[in-house]
Amino acid sequence: MARPKRRSRRAFLIGGAVAAGALVVGWRFLTPSEGASADELMNPGDGETALNAWVKIAADGTTTIAVPRSEMGQGVQTSLPMILAEELDADWSKVRIVDAEVDPVYVNEVMLPEGFPFGPHDESFMAESARDAGRWLSKLIGVQATGGSTSVRAAWGPMREAGAAAKAMLLAAAAEQLDVSAGELKAENGIVTHAASGRSVGYGEVSKRAATKSPPETLVLKQPSAFRLIGTPVARLDVPAKVDGSAVFGADVKLPGMLYATLRHTPVVGATVKRFNPADVARMPGVHKATAVPGGIAVIADSYWRAKKAVDSLAIDWEMAEAWQGSSDDIFRQFEAALGEDGFVYQDDGDAVERLETASDVFEATYRAPFLAHATMEPMSCTALMQNETLQVWAPTQAPGVMRWIAAGEADLDEANVTVHVTYLGGGFGRRGEPDFVRQAVKLAMEAPGRPVKLIWSREEDMKNDTYRPAGLSHFRVTLDPDGYPAAWRNKVVGPSVSGQATQRYLPFGSDAGPDRTTVDGAAWLPYRTPDIRVEHILSRVPMRIGFWRSVGHSHNAFFTESVIDELAHKAGQDPYRYRRHLLRDHPRYLKVLDEAAAKAGWDRPAAEGRALGIALHESFGAIVAQVAEVSIENGAPRVHRVACAIDCGIVINPDTLVAQMESGIVYGLSAALWGEITFENGEPQQSNFPDYEVIRMANMPEIETVIMPSAEAPGGAGEPGTPPIAPAVANALFRLTGRRVRELPLMKQDWSAGV
Repeated sequence: MARPKRRSRRAFLIGGAVAAGALVVGWRFLTPSEGASADELMNPGDGETALNAWVKIAADGTTTIAVPRSEMGQGVQTSLPMILAEELDADWSKVRIVDAEVDPVYVNEVMLPEGFPFGPHDESFMAESARDAGRWLSKLIGVQATGGSTSVRAAWGPMREAGAAAKAMLLAAAAEQLDVSAGELKAENGIVTHAASGRSVGYGEVSKRAATKSPPETLVLKQPSAFRLIGTPVARLDVPAKVDGSAVFGADVKLPGMLYATLRHTPVVGATVKRFNPADVARMPGVHKATAVPGGIAVIADSYWRAKKAVDSLAIDWEMAEAWQGSSDDIFRQFEAALGEDGFVYQDDGDAVERLETASDVFEATYRAPFLAHATMEPMSCTALMQNETLQVWAPTQAPGVMRWIAAGEADLDEANVTVHVTYLGGGFGRRGEPDFVRQAVKLAMEAPGRPVKLIWSREEDMKNDTYRPAGLSHFRVTLDPDGYPAAWRNKVVGPSVSGQATQRYLPFGSDAGPDRTTVDGAAWLPYRTPDIRVEHILSRVPMRIGFWRSVGHSHNAFFTESVIDELAHKAGQDPYRYRRHLLRDHPRYLKVLDEAAAKAGWDRPAAEGRALGIALHESFGAIVAQVAEVSIENGAPRVHRVACAIDCGIVINPDTLVAQMESGIVYGLSAALWGEITFENGEPQQSNFPDYEVIRMANMPEIETVIMPSAEAPGGAGEPGTPPIAPAVANALFRLTGRRVRELPLMKQDWSAGV
C-alpha cells in the first residue's frame, strides 16, 4: 500500500568511516523522509516495533521486512528479504513480508542511470557524474519501480545496511539488558547470546528497547565468506499463496459494491473516437454507463461479461483523419532509407570508417527484428475507487510511485489524497510500468464515485493495444585481419527510441530527441577484441506505441551481433566457439562462462544424427550468459531439444530463483525467436491472441540445464539476461545444421521444408 506523505524530503546518511576487514557503505538512504517516520512506513501492530523503514520485530521474534519492488514471478519477495535478514542474522523461519509504502527511502537508484549514453563499464568522471545525477533525479521524481533487472542490484546496499543497522541497535539493547559490553555478544537466528555467562535474549525481547537506540556511524557489513543465508536455495515466500489461491493479482481484487468495466480501443494506430451513442447500451441488463476513456470507449456494468457484451455491441464512429494506415513493410522501408543518414555515435574506438573505406574485402550484412507483444498471462487490469475527494487504486504495476502522481493528475487531486495498493502481477516484462490502464481506471472511477470500478482488458484488446517491443534494423560492415579476426567493425542500428517515447507518455515535456542507450545495448561495448569499432543509432520514429520489453535493446541486438560473430567465424573457416574464445582472450570472466556452457552442451562431441549445436554469449544488466542450443528440423520446422546455459551474475542471493529466471528468460526469448511477430496492415495490428501469436508450450519445451558460475562480484541482474542469447544460439545452430543463414526473425517465417 502506498500512503500519502508530505512533499518535503530529508535523508539521514549513515557515516562512511572505514572499518578494517569489513565492507562499509555510507551513501545509501536508510531512514525515511521527513514527515514519514519508521512507524508510519512499517505500520507496527500490537507488540511490534519498527526499527527503521525496512524492518519491524514482534515480541515473539516475528520479523517483518518491507519489500519495495513488485512481485511478478521473479522472486523479489524472497530474495530481497534474504539480503536484509542476512545482515540482521534473523531467524528465517520467522520472517514475514509486507509491501513497502511509496516513499523516497525505497527509490530504485539503479534503473534510471542505466539509460544514460555510457558503457556499462565506463568509469570516467563524466560517466560517474552522470550516474550520480541520475540517482539524484530518481529520488526527486520518485522512481520506486521494478524493471531493468535492478531489484537485487538496487537493494544490495540499502537492505544490507538496514539489516546491519537494526542488528547493531538490537545488540546495544541486549547489552544494556544483560549489563555487558555489546562486543561480548553474538547474534544468530534472532537470538543474542553472551557466551561467557551462557545467557541469551531473543530479538523480540529487546526490540522495544532497541528502537530507542541510534545506529552506529559506521556500519560493518558481512564479508561473503560469512553469509549463511545468501547463496542458499530458500523456498519462496510467495509460493504458498499462489498454490492455495489466496494470492491477489490485479484481476482478483474484490471490494464491496464493485462495478466492472471493459473497453474497445481505437482499431487503427492514431485514430480517435469521433462519436458514439451511450443510449445504445443504456437499457442492456446490468449496464451502468458507457463513456470515453483515453484510447477508446468503455462500458461500466455489474459484471465483466455484461460490460463486454455491451461494449462489443456499441456502434462507434472512429475519426481517421490523423490515423496512420501503413504496414510493417512500410516501417522497414523507412528504416532502410535511414541507413544513409548519420546517427548518434555511442562508441568510436580507433578509425573504423577509414579502415573500412580502404579495405579490399568487407563483410556486409543487414539484420531485421519485428515488433513484439509482451503477452503477459494476465491482461491489463486495474481497480479504482473515488470517494470523498480521495482516490484509491489497486494495480498490478511495476511503478507505484509513478502511478500515484499520474493517478493524482488524472483525478485532479493532490498526491496526498491518492493511495496505491500493489497486487501481484501476472507477468510484467516492462508492460506494467506503463500508465495507460491506470489512467483509464481512474477516469472510470470518476464516473461512478463511491463505488470501486475494476477495469479488465480482454486478451484481444491487450495484444492489439500493447506498447510493443520496437522493430529494428541493423547494418554491419566488417573487415578481417590476416588471421580472420575483426580488424574494423561498423554497426548502424536503425529504429525508434523506447525511452524517448515512454517519457513522452509519462511527462508533458518528454522528448525522444536525445540519446537513448537502450537502442544500442548489446551492440556497443562488446567484450570481443576489435581494434577499430564504431556503433551508432539512427533515430527513425514510428507511429505505433513502443515500450520496454524484457531485455529491451539487448533482445534484438544480441541476435544481430552474435549472428554476425558466427558469420565471421564461418568466413574465417573457424569453429564458432573457438573463434569467440580467441576474441575473449582479454576477459577471463567471459571465457569461463563460455567454456562452461560449451562443456555442458558437449560441444566437442559429435552431435546426434540430424541435430546441430549453436552458441551465443551476451552480457546484459550486469550478468554474463552463454547458451548452447541443440536443434533439428522436424516436420518441416525447427525444433529445439536442449539448451545449456551458464551465467555469471556475481553473488547469487537465491540460486533456485536464479535457475528459474534463466529458464523463464529462455522460454520467453525462444517463443519470440521462433514465432514472435506483430505485423501491421492498414494501420491495424494483425495478431490478437495466442492462436496467431504462438509461444512455447509443454509439448515443444526444450530441456534446459543451467550452471551458475561462482563469483565474488557484486550482484548483477537475473530477470532479463537469460532472454537475449537464445535467438542467436538457435539461429547459429540452424546454420550449422542446414547451411542457411537467417538474418530476420522470427525463424518460423522461413521455409524449412527442405530439411537438412
